Amino acid sequence: MTVLERVAVIGGGTMGAGIAQVYATVGAEVTVVESDGAAAEAARDRIAAGLARTAERGKLPVPAEAVMQRIHLITQIDGIPSTVQLVVEAVPEKPELKVAILAAAEKALPAGAVLASNTSSLSIAELGSALELPERFLGLHFFNPVPASKLVEIVCARQTRDDVRDLAVQWVRSLGKTDVVVRDSPGFATSRLGVTLGLEAIRMLEEGVADAAAIDHAMELGYRHPMGPLRLTDLVGLDVRLAVAEYLHVKLGERFAPPQLLRDKVARGELGKKAGHGFYHWD
Repeated sequence: MTVLERVAVIGGGTMGAGIAQVYATVGAEVTVVESDGAAAEAARDRIAAGLARTAERGKLPVPAEAVMQRIHLITQIDGIPSTVQLVVEAVPEKPELKVAILAAAEKALPAGAVLASNTSSLSIAELGSALELPERFLGLHFFNPVPASKLVEIVCARQTRDDVRDLAVQWVRSLGKTDVVVRDSPGFATSRLGVTLGLEAIRMLEEGVADAAAIDHAMELGYRHPMGPLRLTDLVGLDVRLAVAEYLHVKLGERFAPPQLLRDKVARGELGKKAGHGFYHWD
């Protein structure tokens, strides 16, 4: 197995911080790229908080201080170390932003490095359209919260080389996570199915079929889902779910049309757990 020793993560938000944490925990030196000094400090705080939560659950195999020593914050993509083996882009789900970030990251990569996007739904082929070497690019779709989630969806475009896919599989398994390898298509496997369920749950709430807790309990107890679709939407972020639904609506048709209730909540700033209110109130 190829040992992953040096990783860069572009974007230190919720997902980027989680990705940085899990790779640093298994021993990799991790460089996190943020937009400025304040954002970099906020990213450091997120990683430290994530480590504290993991330790509280008894799931942190090494001291948090040792993990933090392997985290390095920078504010310029061209400062990514020349020895990096993997770069994961984890910026917001805006195609133009991701394409620009990925193109800039490619210029900083050594020849043998792998470039990945954490996108949950955007086409890997389209994101890689501005790259000079799209064959070393693929999707690594981590799930929130990254340290606790067992799954990583590996998304391969037609251009993705087999050896790049195989390295990604090894690196995911080194985290103690399970991989699923899927073909590049709108929403991949997980977002396409997850958004379908989430949107229907929102429509049911909108139509007064049942309240949020009843809908969620029906799926948790009746179908053994660990979390109901409305609570999960709060965790993911209603704005994120809306953006993905809008993209899938364009690509796949009316079955992904966002319900008006979802649009209204996002417009009011009721974005879920991160805002303190979504389909539930969060302390």
